[in-house]
Amino acid sequence: MEHIIKDDINHEDWMSCLPEQLWDLPLTHLSIPGSHDAMSYCLDITSPLLRSESDSFRLLDGVFCCFTRPAIYRWATTQVQNIVEQLQAGIRYFDLRIAHKQYDPSNELYFTHVIYTYATVVETLQAVASWLESHPKEIIILACSHFEGMDYKRHEEFIYSLKKIFGSKLCPQKALLTLRSLWRSGYQVVLSYEDQSASRHKELWPHIPYIWANKPNAEELIDYLECQKRLGRPDGFFVAGLNLTTDRCFIASHPRVSLQTLTMENWKQVKEWLEDQKPGAEPTCLNIIAGDFIGPVPFCSLVIALNKKLL
Repeated sequence: MEHIIKDDINHEDWMSCLPEQLWDLPLTHLSIPGSHDAMSYCLDITSPLLRSESDSFRLLDGVFCCFTRPAIYRWATTQVQNIVEQLQAGIRYFDLRIAHKQYDPSNELYFTHVIYTYATVVETLQAVASWLESHPKEIIILACSHFEGMDYKRHEEFIYSLKKIFGSKLCPQKALLTLRSLWRSGYQVVLSYEDQSASRHKELWPHIPYIWANKPNAEELIDYLECQKRLGRPDGFFVAGLNLTTDRCFIASHPRVSLQTLTMENWKQVKEWLEDQKPGAEPTCLNIIAGDFIGPVPFCSLVIALNKKLL
């Protein structure tokens, strides 16, 4: 039976629905939807600031928290769907920023973006592992980074937890990264761990480059990404981030604007550029494409559909 990629495909199982001609291509040559700051949908507005925030911002937040906290929430929230909903929507790359809270006597780890999340890391990853059990042909890429407040001992404990949660699903670095090979081996999780403590663990992959424009509008974002494309793509996995950013001056002077309204205002131009992209091995090809607010726009459909260009 012929497999056809449609816009209305059940994205929950989109990898297993790809045409057989694509099963022997490396995942690094496919177009894969990603979620930037994937866990920011559950930020705890009452939590402390990250210790990496500046002293001046910490002072401002301490005195004027009734102004700073709503602004942080508007601009640090990049997703509105929970992690299982993102998996169901078709997201297969997750940007996960992890930290241990300062002065917290427990070993609990949280996700972060300026502040901490309600959701804890281990509980969230257990939910992901459970979802994978019922979707044995879907492969995900987890990019764990930042690790604020984590010493060697905490890293070792967390790595032990990761191995326990995902077990034989963890894809070792030497594995052949094609769908057919991964399905045969039962590997479902490529886990990138951006810290030197991962170097002696064969199940953990090194940092995956994330191309990030740090621009406030679609035009500048696209110019930057086009410039990066001309420089050529890395050999392995890499991420093109479609996320927009602004500075604190802009945030303070635009109290009615949020990251979500900014993303929606620029979506039409970003969408047109995205539809012109292609996956593959050539220097200007893209691989993982990560976005903000992946639910309110047909982001996953567009990224998955780019794989048709490989046929």
